[in-house]
Amino acid sequence: MAMRVVNGAIYLCKSSTNRARVYRRFFSINLPNPPNARDPVQFTLKYRTVSSENWKWVNDQSSLTDGELYFQPQKPPSELGDYLRDFSPDLDVHSVASEAPNTQLWSITTPVKAADGKTSGFTDTSLGIPRSFTRWFSLVRIWSPWLAPRHGKGTFHPTEDAVLSSFLRWDGLHLVLLAVSGIDDVLTVFKPDGEGNVIISARNDKPEESQAKVVAAVGTTFESANAAVMYHARKLVRGDEYMSNEIKAEMKTAIENDVNAQWMENWYDGLTYCTWNALGQDLTEEKIYNALDILKENKIKITNLIIDDNWQSLDEHGESQFQRGWTDFDANKKGFPHGLKHTIVKIRDQHPDIHHIAVWHAIAGYWGGVSPNGDIAKNYKTIAVHKTSSLVPGDTMTMVDPDDIGRMYNDFYKFLLESGIDSVKTDAQFVLDLLADAPDRLRFIKAYQDAWTINSLRYFSIKAISCMSQLPQILFHTQLPLNKPRMMVRNSDDFFPDVPTSHPWHLFVNAHNSLLTSHLNILPDWDMFQTSHPYSAFHAAGRCVSGGPIYFTDEPGQHNLDLIAQMTARTTRDNTIILRPPVIGKSVGVYTGYEEERLLKVGTFTGGKGGVGILGLFNVSQRPLSELVNINSFPGIESGEEYVVRSHNTGEISQSMKLDSEMPVISLEVEVKGSEILSAYPTQSLKIRGSSGLKSANSKVAVLGLLGKMTGAAAVLRSYVRIEEHGRLNIQVVLKALGTLGIYISGLHEKSIEDDILILMGGKVIPMHTVKIDKNAPVLEVDVETAWDELELQPGWSNEVGVEVFVR
Repeated sequence: MAMRVVNGAIYLCKSSTNRARVYRRFFSINLPNPPNARDPVQFTLKYRTVSSENWKWVNDQSSLTDGELYFQPQKPPSELGDYLRDFSPDLDVHSVASEAPNTQLWSITTPVKAADGKTSGFTDTSLGIPRSFTRWFSLVRIWSPWLAPRHGKGTFHPTEDAVLSSFLRWDGLHLVLLAVSGIDDVLTVFKPDGEGNVIISARNDKPEESQAKVVAAVGTTFESANAAVMYHARKLVRGDEYMSNEIKAEMKTAIENDVNAQWMENWYDGLTYCTWNALGQDLTEEKIYNALDILKENKIKITNLIIDDNWQSLDEHGESQFQRGWTDFDANKKGFPHGLKHTIVKIRDQHPDIHHIAVWHAIAGYWGGVSPNGDIAKNYKTIAVHKTSSLVPGDTMTMVDPDDIGRMYNDFYKFLLESGIDSVKTDAQFVLDLLADAPDRLRFIKAYQDAWTINSLRYFSIKAISCMSQLPQILFHTQLPLNKPRMMVRNSDDFFPDVPTSHPWHLFVNAHNSLLTSHLNILPDWDMFQTSHPYSAFHAAGRCVSGGPIYFTDEPGQHNLDLIAQMTARTTRDNTIILRPPVIGKSVGVYTGYEEERLLKVGTFTGGKGGVGILGLFNVSQRPLSELVNINSFPGIESGEEYVVRSHNTGEISQSMKLDSEMPVISLEVEVKGSEILSAYPTQSLKIRGSSGLKSANSKVAVLGLLGKMTGAAAVLRSYVRIEEHGRLNIQVVLKALGTLGIYISGLHEKSIEDDILILMGGKVIPMHTVKIDKNAPVLEVDVETAWDELELQPGWSNEVGVEVFVR
């Protein structure tokens, strides 16, 4: 088979605007009809750079292994036994209707032993060996609070318990398995047995026999099979069975009220500052005041403030924080001598731009639970419980009894609200899974979750952050149901500023965890980071494509103002918002392992039908990486549409391309610690008449959003492109924030700003000095922010800004 060669794949490279133009060769080949056999098809390449050299095998010169080809069957096998062999006869398997297209779905149950006294019932049942697969991917419990990805080839052998496992078969089909927990007090996970079997391992805390539940799906893509199992799991899990009619009515009202767009902007989309890494564990009100004053001096406008750990009143002074217990609702007297309310009133008085202030607390009060000698223990029923040792040491802990936990949370959150607090970050929720005795697990796990959920909604609406809560019971019981507003949930282990190896892994984990958490009724939170740090731009790019919130935890005065500007924009009401894509960012390379020296690709999307696909690319290896990125890697790319791709780092724009173009690729190099964000914009082809009125030319037009912003396309609320009756091009753009608007117009360099272009805002012609044409690319740049200020425009009720462009 002969290969075709195409010259000129565009070269995009971080920090490379001053380099010479480089062209690369792109090879393609037409394959014969797919073979009928279901055997694996592998290939490799040999090459030479000049004809006088010997041929070299690419495997010998790089870390690459053989390529793999997958030919999907026209009609996939229809029985579960075609995908899993030797599964236990104890399994009850039912084929059920799937809500995801091109998928098959099975619901699987198996009995689990009853608890015996204080000892939970444990049962292991074989789900069998997955057939004919080449790669597998699992989300595992790296420890009680957190999930993380594991990858492999050949035998299924994750080193920790798995919640989700997927297998890529040689026929190109994907088998996805989901262990469902939180129903009937059963915890279910997958384990390997060393011989390739997937074992359903279940723990039952009830004194009666129960059932473990598993969902299996097969699809032509991982995304469709994964959606199938998650949709069915939601049917299995009822989220409101514990609620009274009064609470259900309160929930309904909360959901209806949360349609308020301004609340969404302030909480989900506001820039947030957190005290944790910034101010250390010896927290005081003076440190908070000082940090906020320095932010103000640097003209950094935050919308939300999180007062993290170490504000509370605790016992056992001088001991490890994990051994200390909570004594009182109010703040500790040493750091906050006038009480919490005094601190919050002063913050709100001196910093009116801060709309929301949250405080941290653990689900059990503090890391070490409740002090047996404090006011809380005096006012609420408590109990000493046995637990397994973990981050929280010791084998006993004092906690508020489940019979009183609802009253305690109601009183605590009422106190916080009266003190000026309107949001919370509730951490250490994994402690519920550390409870050792089955009767305690039965009484505590759901009761605590339900009390916290109801009272956080009652007092704070959507403004709550759930942390260290990726235990399966909470994932399914609290975070999956759609019966309440969506809240933010931490998506991975912490940001560790002083551990260099943690930073690439942090993004890799979050991107893969989002394959599961994007299907929950939550907004995944990739954790805070610092803007002045060796990996600051790397983390910033990750947060921008995550689809979640952005928190920073800079030490006072240690701020990267340029980086903050790339993540945020100013609104017409002078607030600062992040430009958050509405689609949760997640890995588009599901089966690519961390050690494979490939770019981590995180895909997201903004704009609805005809919107913009965004791809974050991150070098998580320890050497520079070079890759060709195909246009089909971007989410939301539609067949038949033409796109231009723009680099955030360099501003370069590709040639127009389609999925079936001769050269649908972008050439990219990313250095160690490096990242890039590429955005694929759909173009419209229109015929502009021309200034003479006698000739016309075809132009391709794409609205790029705000330039200089990592996800600037997310600033566009609506856009319209049309040709007027006399052949003049009319572009209308509605933005959610101010900045420099970019519009791609092919042939723009033949136009004159003075003679051919007119731009209006609020019905007024904007100053000519706020408009320019990029000399390197056919992009019209409109400084909307400067024009807004100079024209002294005023915001409307919707906080939107409209820009109308005419080109002849």
